[in-house]
Amino acid sequence: MEAFPRITFDPAVMSGKACIRGLRVTVGTIIGLLAAGRTAEEILAAYPYLEQEDIDQSLAYAAWRLEEREVPPSIQ
Repeated sequence: MEAFPRITFDPAVMSGKACIRGLRVTVGTIIGLLAAGRTAEEILAAYPYLEQEDIDQSLAYAAWRLEEREVPPSIQ
């Protein structure tokens, strides 16, 4: 697995979803905003405690997750 130091998982924060630096902002929220056409500047203005690196790492993490392949176990 690649290192994503800004992406954290904590069952007590957002039910363990991938979050930014332990904050209550999920990677999914960032990716969703970008997909909806928001710019990084708009996201940073709406969430002033985020940094550009948080957005960059969210994109990298999402791309990495999409490359993973889940293979169901064979049942015999």
